[in-house]
Amino acid sequence: MAKKKRKKRWSDFSPRTQTAIVLGGIAEVVVTTVAFRDLVRRPAALVRGPKPLWGAALFVQPIGSPLYLLAGRRIGSA
Repeated sequence: MAKKKRKKRWSDFSPRTQTAIVLGGIAEVVVTTVAFRDLVRRPAALVRGPKPLWGAALFVQPIGSPLYLLAGRRIGSA
């Protein structure tokens, strides 16, 4: 019978891995904040697709915010 694997705990990760996880989380929050702020300020005519849909997509991590910033905006200033 196979042994049941226990979930890794924070202390099981090396300090380098812990740092990478924290920095990745910070980067995710920053990118999501930038994208959300841009979406709120940008006129609907300069957004590809409905703004409410993009608003929901921003919180699909880790792809929603970068996808909006790369493909969801039309050329122009907010």
